Amino acid sequence: LRCRMMIAAIGDLVEDIAVGLTTSVNAASDTTAIIRRRRGGSAANAAVAVARLGSPSRFIGQVGDDAVGTALIDALCDAGVQTMVHRGGRTGTIIVLLDTAGERTMLTDRGACTLLDEPDPAWLDGVSVLHVPLYSLVGQPLATTTRTLIEWARERSVQVSIDASSASVIVDRGVAATIAELATLAPDVLLCNEFEAQTLGGTEALRGVARRALVVKRGAGPTLVVEPGNPPLEIVVPELRDVADTTGAGDAFAAGFLVAWSGGADAMSAVVAGHASAREAIIRIAAAT
Repeated sequence: LRCRMMIAAIGDLVEDIAVGLTTSVNAASDTTAIIRRRRGGSAANAAVAVARLGSPSRFIGQVGDDAVGTALIDALCDAGVQTMVHRGGRTGTIIVLLDTAGERTMLTDRGACTLLDEPDPAWLDGVSVLHVPLYSLVGQPLATTTRTLIEWARERSVQVSIDASSASVIVDRGVAATIAELATLAPDVLLCNEFEAQTLGGTEALRGVARRALVVKRGAGPTLVVEPGNPPLEIVVPELRDVADTTGAGDAFAAGFLVAWSGGADAMSAVVAGHASAREAIIRIAAAT
């Protein structure tokens, strides 16, 4: 394997407020819940997961010029992530509502995340992979900043990965427009879950989007990998029982996949590494609840 180089993620760093319901919601009255605050944001989650795997990691983004933003940056630094962060505005918050069956509903206020501007080529110094959640292509000036960084990444032969992130975001920005932009950006790796892939028209519609690999996660079902010129591969997901909260598992999968991929692993081995990283993230969350 090649020497591992830095993986950078651009996008959101927010405060997650996880609300675990112990009963059904009592409308217009009190409902007992377990509430925890934690660092969140897809790009930040991926950057931390990369650092936990022992690889150099960088987060690029913006948070508010407030106490919460300072605490979040400190949390990234404590996790071993190098930060290139602009300050200004109000730090974003996501309410993660977990019902008694473990189903997630997210109420999102991105705050200052979308305000990132004035990109600097130095953000890519030493970077081998630039990871871009689809969220980072939504909201201005962040979206323009992200596209500029992708262009610079191409000029430097830095690989680019894009995570489809959210079916609802895809629908809101337009399925056709999203597919067209993904095709134009032509990431080396495109990561989707099954719902996102279906929203984008299915595997066949996405075959030509990624230069090197399309990866479709299908929950407990086998992960699908489609590479140009090769037959599709299915990689079995290790069994994990009693999963109550999968928040951040997709970002951890991306981190495991990209760390292995950038180190020279083939797609199958990278997916296995992604599964292991996601599993550890789920176990870590379960242990904290």
